[in-house]
Amino acid sequence: MADWSKCSAVESDPEKMGGAWVFVGTRVSIASLFNHLKAGVTVHEFVEWFPGVELSQIEEVLQHEIEFLNKKVKV
Repeated sequence: MADWSKCSAVESDPEKMGGAWVFVGTRVSIASLFNHLKAGVTVHEFVEWFPGVELSQIEEVLQHEIEFLNKKVKV
């Protein structure tokens, strides 16, 4: 599992969404982003549907996940 504490686009607060990792300043979880992407939703649609989330935040989350996966599958 990626260490989301190192990603400045997200935050975790036990008082907000039960401590789930959410985009800073929102109640939108990063799990929601990945579930929507898996279902075929585009990043631009996600931003449109969740106005509090910025495209730059999504880019940072995706980059963070890519870096984690690259380290995990390093041959």
